[in-house]
Amino acid sequence: MEASFKQNNITDKTERYKVFLEQFASLIKDEPHEVSVLANASAALKEAFGFFWVGFYLVQNNALILGPFQGSVACYSIRKGRGVCGTAWAEGRTVVVPDVDQFPGHIACSSLSRSEIVVPLIANGEVKGVLDIDSDRLDDFDETDKKYLEETVRLLVSELY
Repeated sequence: MEASFKQNNITDKTERYKVFLEQFASLIKDEPHEVSVLANASAALKEAFGFFWVGFYLVQNNALILGPFQGSVACYSIRKGRGVCGTAWAEGRTVVVPDVDQFPGHIACSSLSRSEIVVPLIANGEVKGVLDIDSDRLDDFDETDKKYLEETVRLLVSELY
């Protein structure tokens, strides 16, 4: 199956997310393999939006362990409550950080990361992992990103868990 998620001709962010979600739903439908689905999800998000870093951390043995991602080398594990990812896990909510240097306890896997959004993958009331997206620009994520990335995660959770 070949799919292109590039949307260079669509400039409105909301419209880009709507087109992405439609394509993404088809991409992951009836695919039960967690690593494969998360790998393609990372690639699709990076291709569609040009994010600096996009990937997943999965809960294993009381830590977030690096899963499939697109971007530069990343941290291997994150403790619950530590950094942006650990905070999203501990609190079970999306965390948007306009300036990572202002976030207490931020874990700098890359000094080029300037802003971040982390969305927890919640199934049956339990956080299974997080979607972590970094930007090399300050204040790059807003309510539109939050809304549609949460919808992206809902699609993933409904297919995988």
